[in-house]
Amino acid sequence: MRRWPPAPKAAASCPASAKSSPRKPKRKRGERSGCGRDGSRCADPRASAKTAAQFDTTTTAQKAAAAAPPASAEKKLGLTVASLGDPTQPGFWIKTPLVKSAGKGRIVNPANGKSAKVDLQPLAGPASSGSQVSLPALQLIGISLTDLPSVEVYQN
Repeated sequence: MRRWPPAPKAAASCPASAKSSPRKPKRKRGERSGCGRDGSRCADPRASAKTAAQFDTTTTAQKAAAAAPPASAEKKLGLTVASLGDPTQPGFWIKTPLVKSAGKGRIVNPANGKSAKVDLQPLAGPASSGSQVSLPALQLIGISLTDLPSVEVYQN
């Protein structure tokens, strides 16, 4: 016969790294640390969000910072097919197989020249596979959420 709720797991099953890791700083409920390009925090969308406007929790200042021209030299990583990523993840980011480790960069819509500064996040798969882009980043560079356009990816 099973007991409900199940008995807690023994402390020995906890990895050593979890025991000694420092505590993360507290933040307000519904905020994610450092998801804005200007270092500010972004609020998570509400659970009741249904429209693109409700999922986009970035501020005007965060959008302006993401749209600013690059301040340093960049390296072009390549062209990738962009699709809408998880709309519940706030901020400006791209998950792409063109990078092997997280970093900062920029995406450009070659059709209109608009660009957005983004966090580059690795995505498993061959470099020829597509990428996932955040909702605010797609909107900033003028791409419809249902399109599958090619975007240029640059790394700082």
